[in-house]
Amino acid sequence: MTAGITSFQSNKVFLKDILGAINERKIQLPDFQRGWVWDDNRIRSLLSSVSLSFPIGAVMMLETGNSECRFKPRAIEGVPPEPAVEPDKLILDGQQRLTALFQALIKPGAVVTEDIKKKTIFRHYYFDIEKCLDPNEDREECIRSISDDKYVRNFRGEVMEDYSTLEKEYAAGLFPVKQVYDSFTWKEGYDEYWDYDKTKMRTFNQFYKEIVQRFEQYQLPVIEMGRDTPKEAVCLVFEKVNTGGVTLTVFELLTATFAADNFSLRNDWQEIVKRFAREEVLRKIPSDDFLQAVTLLATMKRYREHVDGTDPDGRAPAISCKRKDILKLKLDDYLEHRDAVVEGFLKAAKFLRMQKIFIGRDLPYRTQIVPLAATLAVLGDEADNDTVRKLLSRWYWCGVFGELYGSTIESRFAKDLPELIAWFRGGDEPTAVKEATFSGARLEELTSRRSAAYKGIFALMMRDGCEDFRSGQPIDITSYYDENVDIHHIFPRKWCDDHADEQDINKHWTAVDCIINKAPLSARTNRMIGGNAPSEYLRRIEKNEGIPAERLDQILRSHVIDPEALRNDDFWAFYDRRYEEILDRIEAAMGKPVIREEGETV
Repeated sequence: MTAGITSFQSNKVFLKDILGAINERKIQLPDFQRGWVWDDNRIRSLLSSVSLSFPIGAVMMLETGNSECRFKPRAIEGVPPEPAVEPDKLILDGQQRLTALFQALIKPGAVVTEDIKKKTIFRHYYFDIEKCLDPNEDREECIRSISDDKYVRNFRGEVMEDYSTLEKEYAAGLFPVKQVYDSFTWKEGYDEYWDYDKTKMRTFNQFYKEIVQRFEQYQLPVIEMGRDTPKEAVCLVFEKVNTGGVTLTVFELLTATFAADNFSLRNDWQEIVKRFAREEVLRKIPSDDFLQAVTLLATMKRYREHVDGTDPDGRAPAISCKRKDILKLKLDDYLEHRDAVVEGFLKAAKFLRMQKIFIGRDLPYRTQIVPLAATLAVLGDEADNDTVRKLLSRWYWCGVFGELYGSTIESRFAKDLPELIAWFRGGDEPTAVKEATFSGARLEELTSRRSAAYKGIFALMMRDGCEDFRSGQPIDITSYYDENVDIHHIFPRKWCDDHADEQDINKHWTAVDCIINKAPLSARTNRMIGGNAPSEYLRRIEKNEGIPAERLDQILRSHVIDPEALRNDDFWAFYDRRYEEILDRIEAAMGKPVIREEGETV
């Protein structure tokens, strides 16, 4: 990649020549570039800078002709798309500036832009000749922006100024910006209109030297990346230098690449999004995550072909889904694996429902869906096997409680896929399962949804059959939505604050808000709990809902809560017992011991 990034040259090129090449479609945009968005004030400011010979920044272009780095080109806004011409260069950085200058200086007709309220307007730009020659005038104030019909109206719509003919332009001394590269023609009419008045002619000649000539002589620094530049480097360079400040995604680059083969990745993804929308947990899956899963399958296929001897040339290709690997995807690769990956994500949503994870907010790690979906795409119906499902569940919870998917995830994905498949078919435990550890000390630190393990315990309690205090109903997808289930305090915070001294809670302030003191409960149950002592709200539940004490104790145990400690309002007896019980649940889910105390596992 380094060779590609450093394969560039820098030159100064006349602005007039660049705009001419744009008009001839020899310079175009790659399809991944976003639309032109500059407003009226920014255009006037840009014209002012050029008229003063101020620098407006370098532009970066990519030579075309690399078969491995093909992008569908499109003409800059304002250039007719037909007839189609294969460009010599593509603009990577400088689109907004070059488009603004092209529309203001070259494109026939008015410039389509926006006012400060983002309303579409049509404008012609003029230099006020007299003002431009006044050293006390701000140059931007010397540039007039006039409506498409070339009338200036007041707030009632009455015409106050009229520049709709050449003669009226001459009379007002307003030089059209579009004439800077053909000023002689306009000057002939101007001189004739003023009957070759020497004062007027001298004024225009001075204007030509101080303004027009600067446009004719203006040069832009142009950095040209060679046609051998790899696609990954294009993506990286675009992100680093693009002055729009908007990150370019691999999805946008692939969209432009596949468009060169007359395939719309964007439209295809929209159809996939419609299918994913039926599963709430998949509604915010980014396109790049989907492409990662596709790339995992494509690279694993190439790896297996090498190992099997069907493609023995060279070194074995790595299974990977890093950016550079996604950018190497061919359209055939995408089409071959797309449908299986879609089904893999849908199966992943079903698996997550079984783990009682119903919505995106409760996902411990969104990123973990990528290897999960890729694995399920490979397994197909094999994933319905009970043994496979249990092993998959163990891997998933090891990832959650081992907190393995927060960073350096692409390398882990690449290990997960082949190792999981091998494990399900009798091989060794995958690296993620071997590496995962959980400490009881970490349990006491989990106080908010920012932690994957916090959300994991919330789901694990529901998966293992906890029942709502008030209704006694196990939580499934229907009751989750209907009852508005969320994570709520067991010993209410208000009660804990009021009894901090007698319970000695103030020395351990995180204990009140950590996951040990929280449970999945319906909104109605939480309202019934309020800020009351546990003994009080339990009596209220028994009385109002007609639940016998023995049954309510059973419900509490489904949350691994000691009923006696709760009924006695004994915070620490409740806390210590539940601490141990939650660790037991985590051990069962991970299929391996957790660290109870420093250096101790059981």
